[in-house]
Amino acid sequence: MRHVGLKARMAVVGSILFAFYAVAAVVVMGVFGWPLALVLLGSVAFVAVQYKLGKWMALRSVGADDLAEDRYPEIHRRVESLSRDMGIDKPRLMIARMGVPNAFAVGRKGAGTVVVSQELLRQLEPDEVEGVLAHELAHIRNRDVVMMVLGQGVASIVAIVAQWAVLLTGDNDIADFFLAIVVGQLTQMLVMLFVFAISRYREYVADADAAREIGSGEPLANALEKISRTATRRDDAGVDEQVNALCIFGDGDGLGSLLSTHPPVEKRIERLRS
Repeated sequence: MRHVGLKARMAVVGSILFAFYAVAAVVVMGVFGWPLALVLLGSVAFVAVQYKLGKWMALRSVGADDLAEDRYPEIHRRVESLSRDMGIDKPRLMIARMGVPNAFAVGRKGAGTVVVSQELLRQLEPDEVEGVLAHELAHIRNRDVVMMVLGQGVASIVAIVAQWAVLLTGDNDIADFFLAIVVGQLTQMLVMLFVFAISRYREYVADADAAREIGSGEPLANALEKISRTATRRDDAGVDEQVNALCIFGDGDGLGSLLSTHPPVEKRIERLRS
């Protein structure tokens, strides 16, 4: 079985997210008086809509456009070859201006999308681009992208429910308003701690998969080095916080590493070259 560790972690985190969502559903039933059938129906509909909406919002937030095959035939050829070797359908390829060299994947096997930045294609060598593409395809094959998108959605809805629970059970004064904001933020952060844990681990797994598929970890290690050198420009990058968690390179210096979306790039490079 491939990646038992990743699958086990995804199962545990998925169960925890379901528990958070179940608590939110119970709160909705208690506060709004909705019947169980309506809550269950709404829950199923929300999961489906959140998955579709999360993918659409990620692409829209960076202004992604289709990567023209007539302009980038080699990239399309390499992705088709890698996809075939990895046992997945060729994903939709898109390009965006992110301000920094970066890339991310959304979707699932059979309906995936890989977005690369214009800066990445300009600054990286062809073998380094191939390493990045293999990394993103690994995310699609491992299905961890779905967990990330749904996890962010669950965190948002649980936070909203927590805020309304405070507002509707309080005295409706200004203190309750600010308390609701604080409770919502803390609740969302608590849920996201579990999502971030998967986010960091999945990067190591995708790195290893990419190195295996292209025959060496050196191209991806070189790509990460070049990408990390542009980190000082991230304030100008056209990537929001949620999409940043999906990218190949992102924050690795969170509070005690608990709030970081990625492991330290130095450790990733060391593993790729070991």
